[in-house]
Amino acid sequence: MNAITTWVAAQWMPHLILAPIVLPLLTAGLMLLLREEQQRTKILLNVGSTLLGLVIAILLLSQAKQPGMPGTLGIYLPGNWPAPFGIVLALDRLSAMMLVLCSTVGLAAALYASARWHRAGVHFHPLFQFQLMGLAGAFLTADLFNLFVFFEIMLAASYGLLLHGSGRPRVASGLHYIAINLAASSLFLIGVSMLYGITGTLNMADLARSMAGVADSDRGLLHAACAILGVAFLIKAAVWPLNFWLVPAYSAATAPVGALFALMTKVGVYVILRLWTLLFSPDAGASAQFGSAWLVGGGMVTLVFGAIGMLGSQRLGHLAGFSAIVSSGTLLAAVGLGQSPLTGGLLYYLLSSTLAVSALFLLTDLIDRWRNDGYSLAPYERTDDAPFLSADLVPSEGLNLDDKEEALIGEVIPAAAAFLGLAFIACTLVIAGLPPLPGFVGKFAMIHALLNPLGLGAGLPTSAGALTWVIVALMVGSGLLALVALTRVGILHFWAAHDRAAPKLLVLEGLPVAALLVVCGALAWQAGAVLRYTQATADALHTPAGYIQAVMSAQPKPNPAPAQKAAPASAGRQGSVPGGQP
Repeated sequence: MNAITTWVAAQWMPHLILAPIVLPLLTAGLMLLLREEQQRTKILLNVGSTLLGLVIAILLLSQAKQPGMPGTLGIYLPGNWPAPFGIVLALDRLSAMMLVLCSTVGLAAALYASARWHRAGVHFHPLFQFQLMGLAGAFLTADLFNLFVFFEIMLAASYGLLLHGSGRPRVASGLHYIAINLAASSLFLIGVSMLYGITGTLNMADLARSMAGVADSDRGLLHAACAILGVAFLIKAAVWPLNFWLVPAYSAATAPVGALFALMTKVGVYVILRLWTLLFSPDAGASAQFGSAWLVGGGMVTLVFGAIGMLGSQRLGHLAGFSAIVSSGTLLAAVGLGQSPLTGGLLYYLLSSTLAVSALFLLTDLIDRWRNDGYSLAPYERTDDAPFLSADLVPSEGLNLDDKEEALIGEVIPAAAAFLGLAFIACTLVIAGLPPLPGFVGKFAMIHALLNPLGLGAGLPTSAGALTWVIVALMVGSGLLALVALTRVGILHFWAAHDRAAPKLLVLEGLPVAALLVVCGALAWQAGAVLRYTQATADALHTPAGYIQAVMSAQPKPNPAPAQKAAPASAGRQGSVPGGQP
């Protein structure tokens, strides 16, 4: 049995790397052939394809986490040309982890959309699959030009998804979103062109191998090209002051689209982490650690901006958008410090924060619909903060009292309202970084790595400088501000909502939210195993020689030998006589 399993893995696993890209492409193409009235068939295809993609991603992850597995699991050459001349797909621990995260959030969003939002416009399901295709390609590609191609596929699909459902807020925010992303794509193309002119290659591994050998006269131009490229990725990562578009766009999008967009901000962080550890490793000569100060500074300012934005917001959609900004700021600041233990913690934090923010976007739609009597876009008007209390914060007469004129202290809570409240509390704990959920584990791992970079048992280093303490204070302070902001909004929507009817909640709407929070709970329950995986991923990222060697040494498959034609029977007898003499 083991021999059969090994043979199947050896034969099919290399081709399975291509499946996360080809599967959504074929599914989207098939759905485009169906009429718009065939919504049920499109739902089955969309959800089924996303579920199959999650299964494939888990299979790839299970191979990547095998003991003794090298930093790069597999290299696939779609055109059968060697690097750096052909297209290369590389699957390592990081890309496998991001594929599972992408498929998990995508499946939750697809299930939620199938309840009602998919009917708000046309071609929702094909655009959704094209979005997943672009995300998977960005995680798997090992070439900058193909990264640009997958970025454009992802962005083109996101334009349609953001405008899905129409309405003035979506159109206005969508125009800003499209304009800023077109500018980012232009910067991306300019940076890629400059890099190719300097190094003569766009393969990531080949670029990393060429960095130290760039002439000193071209070093400044090289850094300028990398800076332009970095700005394009930082726009997607929502760094301040280039993130003005995020909150209006994400909050105006439909709930399943907002949940998927929460993952898109992490694509920018992923690319920065991938390229920065590859191109500016200690082996890059004079370019080693280039831009680290800008990453740390930009991440810290973004973290402050997001935390203040959360504190100043009372709309749930805006809170979810600013939560994504806080997450990106934390990740960028940690990436810029360039420490392997810190990278392991930030990868764990990336998983938990993305899942929580996606769940919060889905919850936003359910809570707003409950608050607005079933209308997601009802006018947002506050009457009073606590209608059952007087100005002196005592119970109002004749309201919520029993026969003895005493305030009631208990009341049956509808199951749907209880579910929404508990789910909101769970999101609050994860985003604020409070125990026992994984937001606390991720922040604690990063803070421990900052204060004790040598690991457990090494003691507190005396060289922890002011920058380290500032980042620690910002992480703790942002969590406190997030807790205050989310608690205030929770009181407004749950505690002060005594006179509302019970919320109407469909199973297809509650199930994705519950699933995302269950995955968050699983991350906390298996924190040790997940942290070991993320730390192994970080170690491979900070020692890129294995990745470079695997990509550059991948050899094309030899062409099959042509079949030999059998000689005619008469040919063997021609010119011969009995006895074998001619």
